Amino acid sequence: MKTILVTGGAGYIGSHTCAELLATGYGVVVLDNLDNGCEAALRRVEQITHRKPVFVQADVRDKDALDRVFREFSIDATVHFAGLKSVAESVANPALYYDVNLGGSVALCDVMDSHGVRDIVFSSSATVYGVSSDDPIPEHAEKQPAQPYGETKLAVEHHLEELCGENAGWNAVCLRYFNPLGAHPSGLMGEDPRGIPNNLAPYITQVAAGFRDRLMVFGNDYPTRDGTGMRDYIHVVDLARGHAAAIRFLDENPGFMPLNLGTGRPYSVLEVLAAFERAVGEEIPYEIAPRRDGDIAIYFADTTKAEKALGWTADFDMDDMAHHAWHWQSKNPEGYPR
Repeated sequence: MKTILVTGGAGYIGSHTCAELLATGYGVVVLDNLDNGCEAALRRVEQITHRKPVFVQADVRDKDALDRVFREFSIDATVHFAGLKSVAESVANPALYYDVNLGGSVALCDVMDSHGVRDIVFSSSATVYGVSSDDPIPEHAEKQPAQPYGETKLAVEHHLEELCGENAGWNAVCLRYFNPLGAHPSGLMGEDPRGIPNNLAPYITQVAAGFRDRLMVFGNDYPTRDGTGMRDYIHVVDLARGHAAAIRFLDENPGFMPLNLGTGRPYSVLEVLAAFERAVGEEIPYEIAPRRDGDIAIYFADTTKAEKALGWTADFDMDDMAHHAWHWQSKNPEGYPR
């Protein structure tokens, strides 16, 4: 089987993808600077799969370190997660995001090309669509990122598309995913945010565990089923399987392909909260707060293209996501050991 370089493989989605790749027979080399990842996650990957990923601690912008990886290991393709991911931080420090997210991706592609490795699956984002009027959102929807984080993701997509157009040897799948949620069913791997969580699920589980007082629900006057905003949430294991399917897709489908990964079904904030209450077995306190600037009522994926191209569909529903996230939180109240 092929050996896959996974940049950012010690992070939330990256570690689950490493587990999926190893479980399906691929060799895995992880490159991660551990800014957002944790080496303990890779030990959990080994515990789950009984196969050990190779780990190299380095920054994706470090071309010398990348060159050593490609010289030492026989890499066949790359799954590229490495980058910064906070929307708020990107607004406060856009130069940093362009340096890390775009600069790191360009450095990676340069080194890949010098070693004749030209197959890549890129971790993109639905933020490339910005405030889309499409409902659901297809891949051909207009791209108007509303903040630097989304702009850097789209810039990397443009770079990959140009490489694929200029050089017939380059092949890229850009996976635009919506809202990752959940954890590995074993409870051994999950989302481990540092500081105050930016995402809904870990905030809910930390409230349920008593680490935070209550969940703030921003707006209850949207034109939705219950007045709260609705989003497309997808289980992190389904996402991981989507990346493995994209690697297989590259074997026989040259060129550039953007694909949405989601469930195609939006859930409201209160519906997500209700699922977590079922998982926890008790009510979770929350408070309604004013809408946040830039938030919209409903945002979800048209997944038709990915389902057809990859032969992939999301298997887990919201109750699964909530149950697995709470299982992870319960078994690891402090997150990964550090």
